[in-house]
Amino acid sequence: MAEQQDPFKEIRPYKDQEVAEVLNRLLYNNELITAITGYQFPNASKFLGWMLKPMVRIALAREVGDVSSIRDFQTLVAKYMEKMIARTTTKLTVSGIDELDPEESYLFISNHRDIAMDPAFVNWVRFQFGMDTVRIAIGDNLLRKPYVSDLMRLNKSFIVNRSATAPREVMKALTQLSGYIDHSIVQDGQSIWIAQREGRAKDGNDQTDPAILKMFYMSHRKAKRSFSEAMGRLNIVPVSISYQYDPCDALKANELHALAQDGQYEKGEFEDIESIVKGITGDKGHVHISFGEVIRGEFETPEAYAAEIDRQILKNYHLHSSNLIAAGREQETSAAEQSEFAARMQGLAPGAQEILRQMYANPVLNQVAQDNNSNDTQESA
Repeated sequence: MAEQQDPFKEIRPYKDQEVAEVLNRLLYNNELITAITGYQFPNASKFLGWMLKPMVRIALAREVGDVSSIRDFQTLVAKYMEKMIARTTTKLTVSGIDELDPEESYLFISNHRDIAMDPAFVNWVRFQFGMDTVRIAIGDNLLRKPYVSDLMRLNKSFIVNRSATAPREVMKALTQLSGYIDHSIVQDGQSIWIAQREGRAKDGNDQTDPAILKMFYMSHRKAKRSFSEAMGRLNIVPVSISYQYDPCDALKANELHALAQDGQYEKGEFEDIESIVKGITGDKGHVHISFGEVIRGEFETPEAYAAEIDRQILKNYHLHSSNLIAAGREQETSAAEQSEFAARMQGLAPGAQEILRQMYANPVLNQVAQDNNSNDTQESA
């Protein structure tokens, strides 16, 4: 009966009435307190952790003492987000957001470069424009620690089940996810952020996986809606996020180099968590978020829909000095920018250096290729 009343309980974000219990659980999670203590006091915590941890717990309890709703929690997050942006970016710009209706709910399908910061920046700019924050799709592979899951679901994240392997389990999980996304947009009036494919585009090639579109459609089969009708309910808006510098670029380059050289790469147990931390705290330079147009066309197949998402993401991608330098267009950049980019190569093996350069060059090459295809189509017409 409870499952019928709340069919998405296993995957949805927490609700206001659950906040107090979850925060209390977090305050008494020793692993979380240890992690915060180590971050705040990296040297002293090794020797004085026994004394510092109770102080950290008291400070945390004071910080969340007035938090009684999801909005309260996100307002608290916004305070730290503002400090992070000031410390790790030189500039944050946005385009296309003025074309969005603040009263409307959208499904934002975004390119994916950073695990935590991509949706965080989308949320931040919407928050600055007085719009409601989005619900965020996050893979369960990132939620191996219970406290991480709690924190994410307090921040309006919902869980994408990637651990299911049996065909029936996979089908059930995908149908539930499809139903939840439609329910959020149509019934709850809550916008959603989801990546255009599983995993980050580590090589800089942003491409939508049609399987994502197929998943969106799964819960509509019983209602006998057409594919284009089901997609039309979701108000899909492509989003391009571009970083002048990716804090995880060297990590990605080394991983791709190992794969190219050895045919395999063994990821550490908590490597994704380390990437999240580095992505949050690392220097990003200029960050730009571009919101595209709502897709209204009659696209009858997932492949055609994915192609339109790709077209908008590539067209709206803001090219930074790092992209231009990597693509051989140094003359359009300054000597200081060229020096900054060269510094990112230091300490990498020659093969990894080339991969990193290509990572930044690919958005330029993809944009040029798309422009050429568009011109060819117009000429043939």
